Amino acid sequence: MIRINQNKKNSRLRRACKTRKRIGQSGAHRLSVYRSIKHMYVQLLTSNGDKVLTTVSTNQKNIRKKVKSNNIETSKIIGKIIAEFVKKEKIEKVAFDRSGYKYHGKIKALAESIRENGVKI
Repeated sequence: MIRINQNKKNSRLRRACKTRKRIGQSGAHRLSVYRSIKHMYVQLLTSNGDKVLTTVSTNQKNIRKKVKSNNIETSKIIGKIIAEFVKKEKIEKVAFDRSGYKYHGKIKALAESIRENGVKI
């Protein structure tokens, strides 16, 4: 099958739908990532996806003071903050939803930071 007129955003969303379907079947809490040019947003959702437990982003006042730009170091800081919340809520395992983004750069740094701080992905 040949895909015609596919742009980057549609391809990313198609990949995201496939992974979200698998995560939904697993029954684990979902850690969803959205990445824009200026900011990064991470949400922790319940296992069935109907409720957002917390949101951490580079756009929040307390984090904006610590970081200057959206780079790998910023991703590590966000990963540490979200991992502390997950441990505080006593959630043992989360599913990392990268929203169709490639697993490199900022997304990889975020996932590794979460793992380093004691959360099982």
